[in-house]
Amino acid sequence: MNIYIVLSIQLLIAGGTHIVAKAVVTDIDAATLTFVRSLISSAGLLALFIVKEKRLKIEKKDWKMMLMLGFLGLVINQFFYLYGMKFSTAANGALLYATTPVIVLVLSHFMLGERITRRKTVGVILAFVGITVVMFERGVDFSSNYAYGNLMILIAVLAWAFFTILGKPMILKYGAFHTTSVAMILGMFLFLPVGLASSLSFPFTAITPLQWGGILYLGIGTSIVGYVLWYYVLGRIEVSKATVFANGQPIIATLLAIVFLDYTITGQFVVGGVVTITGVVITQTG
Repeated sequence: MNIYIVLSIQLLIAGGTHIVAKAVVTDIDAATLTFVRSLISSAGLLALFIVKEKRLKIEKKDWKMMLMLGFLGLVINQFFYLYGMKFSTAANGALLYATTPVIVLVLSHFMLGERITRRKTVGVILAFVGITVVMFERGVDFSSNYAYGNLMILIAVLAWAFFTILGKPMILKYGAFHTTSVAMILGMFLFLPVGLASSLSFPFTAITPLQWGGILYLGIGTSIVGYVLWYYVLGRIEVSKATVFANGQPIIATLLAIVFLDYTITGQFVVGGVVTITGVVITQTG
């Protein structure tokens, strides 16, 4: 399958995550939601792993890195993102994740030796400007009321950037699915004490069918399909190119809001979208 088709599918899944997460975390605390989500994703990944991989291939020297990926990808990224979304907005979350390419561009240079070319830099800046235009159209609010939530989401973004960078060598060595499965299952065990403590007092009978649908989206759609596709892409193109392509998340989130929440397309959205796509294309050819 063409790598950009895979990226587009992953982008669609990730774009929907911001809307779903905001809707679900309103009534379910972040620790319980992260725990249930991790149980669902780990069970699914384990079942697929047994069928597809048959056995573990991780060398002894790489277990520490796998634990680190699980800690970054699940404990920090997923929990802090969901926790932050309770105190912020879907638009703010999408915009903060749009800073990932800038962080990754710098980190990939120092940690993976990827070149920071002038074309890549221009592309990343254009993509970020485009996303900013789109997000401010929808009322991004960085006032003090949202400062705490935004800070939590920023921590999640930093964890995602390191999850992306540090995962690259493991992906090349063990493959995207093998690496994702081991890391996420380990992450579930790392989060287990917090998740159990939170879940024991939570009234699960109060969760509505629609909310369960949102949890399944986060657990299966994002944590299994989205994560595996992301690592699959990272194994085939430069990290900086993959992350700037993912800058389209806020645009996807806005389009989904138009479909499901009766938003309207404005000229500002079109301009921002065109600038973002231009930045993505420039970076891919850098």
